[in-house]
Amino acid sequence: MGSARKIMYTSLRYYWQFENEEVTMSDSLSTDAASAAAHTQPARPARKGEERPQWVLNLKKYEKASVGRAAWQVINTAGPYLLFLALMYLTMRMGLPIWITLLLAVPAGGFLVRLFILFHDCTHGSFLPTQRGVRVLGTIIGCVTFTPFADWRHAHGVHHSTSGNLDRRGLGDVWTMTVDEYVASKPLRRFLYRSFRNPFVMFGLGPLFMFIIVQRFPTRHAKWNQVRSVLFTDLVIAALVVIGILTIGLKAYLIIHFVPFLIAGSAGIWLFYVQHQFDPSYWERAEEWGSMESALEGSSYYKLPKVLQWFSGNIGLHHVHHLRPRIPNYNLERCLRETPELQLKDALTLRRSWKSIRLNIWDEANKQLISFRTMAKMLRAQQAQLAG
Repeated sequence: MGSARKIMYTSLRYYWQFENEEVTMSDSLSTDAASAAAHTQPARPARKGEERPQWVLNLKKYEKASVGRAAWQVINTAGPYLLFLALMYLTMRMGLPIWITLLLAVPAGGFLVRLFILFHDCTHGSFLPTQRGVRVLGTIIGCVTFTPFADWRHAHGVHHSTSGNLDRRGLGDVWTMTVDEYVASKPLRRFLYRSFRNPFVMFGLGPLFMFIIVQRFPTRHAKWNQVRSVLFTDLVIAALVVIGILTIGLKAYLIIHFVPFLIAGSAGIWLFYVQHQFDPSYWERAEEWGSMESALEGSSYYKLPKVLQWFSGNIGLHHVHHLRPRIPNYNLERCLRETPELQLKDALTLRRSWKSIRLNIWDEANKQLISFRTMAKMLRAQQAQLAG
């Protein structure tokens, strides 16, 4: 049993790539404001001499933050979230059937997803006009979502700087191997990779492990401000848990807090997954990697129904977000609507996105994500050809 637990823990760490040392992004900026600004831009030029077209530069006008719109989003997100938690508790106190309580957990989870999007905007320094504002608000929301602000901001900044770069995988991304890497791997690593490409593990166990355990510790090589962020978040979480248990009891607290948390975590990881794991997608080696291509070809335009788009804070317009990370979520749709170049014809629909679950590994030769089954057929065909 102990060895099985060790394998699970090791594989989860492999999945989230905390043991992968391929990422070497430097982060020498000491102030929070400078760090936030640096993390929203590519770590280096995508390619020597590359220039962005004028229409991309013109998108800067959408980066203007609004205190009024931000405040309204906090109100219409945090307010309903707390209301549904209160209703869940009320149904338990009244002795109503548990299914009513669990039904209320669904919209509560939806509002928690939206709350995390506001946190996400704070890490980009885009949600409010001042860096102090986004730092304070981001830290508060981070305690609610079990996510340390400074540490997650760094990891997410690395993700923006390296998304789609095969030579710079390893932090802030979903573990993605190439076919050649998989073939050259030892059996244990293959097992771990296949296990965590399993939907039950990725969207079921993964969120609980990531938010409850992994994010209680700083990432590797974390600087002091990141460590301090983790420690502060952990202390606040511990205090909130103790207060919750003492006031409403252990059973009620676990149901009211963690059921919506599991729903939100699964939905959030699905959104993060499908934003870069779709077909056709974009992965290149460092010498060929381009930031514009990574944004427009490697980040999905996830065209969701309006209600889901609202709950997910327009994060489905991910190609726009990766192109200009400083655009706050409440300006993304207007930016898309007023910019023909961003209105991609091959938008990823909700129905088509389910196919992404079967896209498990990158075929570098043919430049596409393929399933394990397709890879197996391809390898058997290659072996037969060599034998013949």
